[in-house]
Amino acid sequence: MSDRLARVALSRLSEPGDLRLRRVVRELGAVRVHDLLREEHDVRGVYADVAERLRGLDPERELEQAAGRGIRFVCPGDAEWPDQLAALDAAGDVNGRGGEPLGLWVRGPLDLAAVTDQALAVVGSRSATTYGADVAGQIACEAAGAGFAVVSGAAFGIDVAAHRGALAGRGPTVAVLACGVDRAYPAAHRTVLDYIAGTGLLVSELPPGCAPTRLRFLSRNRVIAALSRGTVVVEAAVRSGALNTAHWANRMGRIVMGVPGPVTSAPSAGVHDLIRRGEAQLVTGGADVLELVAAVGDHLAPVPRGEERVDDRLSLAVRQVLDAVPVARPAGETSIARTAGLSVHAVEQALRRLRGAGLVERVDHGWRRTPDTVSSPEAPAS
Repeated sequence: MSDRLARVALSRLSEPGDLRLRRVVRELGAVRVHDLLREEHDVRGVYADVAERLRGLDPERELEQAAGRGIRFVCPGDAEWPDQLAALDAAGDVNGRGGEPLGLWVRGPLDLAAVTDQALAVVGSRSATTYGADVAGQIACEAAGAGFAVVSGAAFGIDVAAHRGALAGRGPTVAVLACGVDRAYPAAHRTVLDYIAGTGLLVSELPPGCAPTRLRFLSRNRVIAALSRGTVVVEAAVRSGALNTAHWANRMGRIVMGVPGPVTSAPSAGVHDLIRRGEAQLVTGGADVLELVAAVGDHLAPVPRGEERVDDRLSLAVRQVLDAVPVARPAGETSIARTAGLSVHAVEQALRRLRGAGLVERVDHGWRRTPDTVSSPEAPAS
């Protein structure tokens, strides 16, 4: 039996991310573990009662049937296997789950390794607000337009908004599922899942036909994080599964980013906690995200600035004179100099410059500010 067939058979024996099985496979090899279990040997306490189940499996036929539905099995050693998944072996475990997958079932026309070489995960709450869905879609659209594949879990809310945003940006998107890639879950997303299968990729550790469970959602989160350079969390309550994805990304040393929401918003409470504890960097849009995950210098986010005003370019002394010029009743140079704390000569020079800039005007026997350049004293130029 080949390594690939052994991995297909073993994937039917346990839940995704079963560390006990993963560790003995890494040490002994998939074929050796399969043969030992098939002969009813207890492999270090992993399984001792699965021989009958293994004898009833026909992995070669399963691969043929899957191929007939456009599904393939990708495993370590294949050219299509993403090298970044190996980081899961050093990331530890959560409740006994973790490690690099035995293999992945893939449906779609793209090469898994190639498309995830530059990928961004966008995840978040199933109960997304309009604000959250809009931000997730915008970030995914900008990332896709910049050449990043967008990875998410195809769930309601933020996930599907991210997939749709990537498609709107004419970029690839990868949906990592907690069920077989031949199943539409949730059923309401059948159309978008079929579209992703035709243009991007559907990926799962679970063989075709498998149904989703709560623990399978948690296990698939580590794959989402491992396939991506960085993970953006857009809206996540304090017990959101999206925080589990962020946790795995942090364990692997990947960049984690959080989009803030209103401080009173329960759907953003988990994101705010990530940012507060320094476990996520605050981002407000696609430009911020790309600056963090792209190659250094490729996507520098613009520095936020207010609208430039004419007096922004003035020296400190000239601005002192401008502040000393009255708004309504004109004042002479001596009065302005006294208010500004400068010499009359310096004030005369400054007033000539200010008049040239259209900020002051000479009327009667004094000077005053021009009406359309008066700013509030409560909001001075910085």
